[in-house]
Amino acid sequence: MATAIRPIGHEDRLSLVDHLDELRTRLIVSAVVLAVAFGVCLWQNHGLLHIINKPLQAQTKKQVSRGQGTVGQSVLAQQAVLRVARDTQAALALLAAPSSGLSPATRAQLNRLVASLGTDVRKLPRNPPGDNPVTLGVGEPFTTTLTVALYFAVLFAAPLILYELYGFVLPALNPTERRVAAPLLLAIPLLFAAGVLFGYFVVLPAAVRFFVNFNSSEFNVLVQASQFYKFAATVLIAMGLIFQVPVAILGATRLGIVTPRQLRRNRRFAIVACAVVAAFLPGDAVTLVLETVPLYLLYEASILVASFAGRAKPASGGDAAGAAGTQAPAENGAAVPSVQQILDHTDPDLSG
Repeated sequence: MATAIRPIGHEDRLSLVDHLDELRTRLIVSAVVLAVAFGVCLWQNHGLLHIINKPLQAQTKKQVSRGQGTVGQSVLAQQAVLRVARDTQAALALLAAPSSGLSPATRAQLNRLVASLGTDVRKLPRNPPGDNPVTLGVGEPFTTTLTVALYFAVLFAAPLILYELYGFVLPALNPTERRVAAPLLLAIPLLFAAGVLFGYFVVLPAAVRFFVNFNSSEFNVLVQASQFYKFAATVLIAMGLIFQVPVAILGATRLGIVTPRQLRRNRRFAIVACAVVAAFLPGDAVTLVLETVPLYLLYEASILVASFAGRAKPASGGDAAGAAGTQAPAENGAAVPSVQQILDHTDPDLSG
């Protein structure tokens, strides 16, 4: 169990059986953490369902206020029935009054009708129906609740599962590669959480508004619970993965595949790529802009982080003086490229 808590050193030598044993231990730890998270999420399923239902409920309330859709029409009918019942009750109360001139027997009968009508009016629902998604099968509420609990359990257990994966792969990396991988792996769960939050508060409400209102006059729109939760999970996971762009760019720059200077030169292509990625996500034209802007900001932030991480450490003595200069003469008279030129992969002969 210690191998699942502490990563093995790069210098340690393990047999194939030891590696398989370590993998098994880490898988067991990950499964236990996922099971505990699933149990907690299943225990708090009402709160989780309320959270994931909020974007749909907000859109349903807007439709109800405009009398649109099946729910909106039901609410209009409900409000009309309430008004008719109250008006009828008021009219019967006037007729049952002593000043109406009716006989006592008739007024007594009208009073019984007023009391009966008041009881029926109090039984009518006051809250708009249909705020939540619908279920069509006998066991669908149960299976859907389990599915939502599993989605949230994976989300909550992801940091420790990633740590177990990192601990298993870490022995294969040398110290230099570890210095590159460590900050990237620390940033992955943070960026994933930021992407999920952005998807929940920005992308998912816009997507629900677009799809629920699209050609709604031709359909009776009833949102099925299992389909809605699958759609919401897809959107949130997609945004969490898209927010890993800085990790990918920083990793590529630290490995020398690209340079910050090359990334700056290709800004126009990055804007087009961000727009294309946003176009594949659900939503309308406004959502496209809302998704493209943060993606491009992530690209610019990646350039800044890569530039900061790629700066050469200041050397001491003559080395520092040589690094601060633009070029230093070589023994054969050729110009030695500066540190920045080496980082940017430029050739002084070609740049001339």
